[in-house]
Amino acid sequence: MEAIFHGVLLALGLILPLGVQNVFIFSQGATQTQFVRALPATITAAVCDTLLILLAIFGLSAIVFQFEWIRVALMSGGSLFLLYMGYTIWTSVPKADGNHHVLTTREQTLFALSVSLLNPHAILDTIGVIGTSALKYSGAEQALFTGACIAVSWLWFISLTFAGRVIGKIDHTGGFMKLLNKLSALFIWGTAVYLIIGIF
Repeated sequence: MEAIFHGVLLALGLILPLGVQNVFIFSQGATQTQFVRALPATITAAVCDTLLILLAIFGLSAIVFQFEWIRVALMSGGSLFLLYMGYTIWTSVPKADGNHHVLTTREQTLFALSVSLLNPHAILDTIGVIGTSALKYSGAEQALFTGACIAVSWLWFISLTFAGRVIGKIDHTGGFMKLLNKLSALFIWGTAVYLIIGIF
C-alpha cells in the first residue's frame, strides 16, 4: 500500500506543473471537434510517459546518456521541430473565427512525441526522481509503485483532454483559445530555446 501511495504522490508532483506537454494536451481537447479526435495526442503522451517511467525504473535510460551524439541529435531535431510547431500553433485561428487549423492525427502524434521525449526536464525528472525512488522497492512492491506512477499519468492526460473539451465548448467567442494558442506557442518556443542552449 505504501508503494502505491508513494507512486501516486510522486507522479502527481511531477506531472501537475504547467508545461508544454500539459498545455498541448489541454489545447487539443479544446480545439478538436470531438473528444475522441484529441485522443491521438493524449494516448501518445501517456505511452511516452509510460516508456520513460519503465526506462527510469529499470535503468535502461542511462545508456542514452553515455553517447553524446545521441543527445545532440535528439536535442537539435527536437528544437527545430518545436520551433515549427510553435509557429503553427501561434498562427492557428480559433474555432469561432472559422477556417481554424485543427491538427491532424499525424501532427498530434509527432508533436506529442516531441514534447514528451525531447523535453530535458521531463526526462531528467522521470529518471532522477522516479528512477531513484524506485530503488527503495523490489519485487511486488516495485511493480505496485511502477503501476501507480503509470496509472496517474494515463488518468491525468485523459482528464486534461476532457477539461480542454469542456472549456472548448464554453468558449464560444474563441477568445480563450486564441490566448491559449499564444501561450502554448511561447511555451513551445521557450522549450526550443532551452534545448538549443543545452546543446552547447
